[in-house]
Amino acid sequence: MTRAAIALGSNMEEPLVQVRLAFDELAALPQTVMVKRSSLYRTAPVGYAEQPPFINAVALVDTKLTPRALLDHLLAIEKAHGRVRDIPNGPRTLDLDIVLYGSSRHSEPGLSIPHPRMHERAFVLAPLLEVWPDAEIPGQGSAARIYPSMNRTGIEKLQARA
Repeated sequence: MTRAAIALGSNMEEPLVQVRLAFDELAALPQTVMVKRSSLYRTAPVGYAEQPPFINAVALVDTKLTPRALLDHLLAIEKAHGRVRDIPNGPRTLDLDIVLYGSSRHSEPGLSIPHPRMHERAFVLAPLLEVWPDAEIPGQGSAARIYPSMNRTGIEKLQARA
């Protein structure tokens, strides 16, 4: 089994419901066990600012799926939630990203692990550190070391673990 962190985000069509349902769908993935669910966070959009705030979280799983197989399952879940990719960093019903897959680096078309910008995004690191406090980002170092110096404006913890 490989420990993986999956970032969840939504800002359309009842985002709280979207993320909670996605947690349950991740827990039902084949050859995968849900280890922990982070709290939910309301966050300001990054990049394309003319959109509603997001609900973000992180799921920590142990999986026997390869990175590509895991991504294929995540894309199927996004599609079932009506995900449309028309504006980069734009509004979405559900976004699921593999941000860490063990301590490995993985790069192929459509898949980069660790997520290339996760170390710049407090809305990823805040929930990640809840579920994986000693997470190491390959090529960047300790998430716990990076997070305190980040701008955390626009991030609000909503509740205990979902």
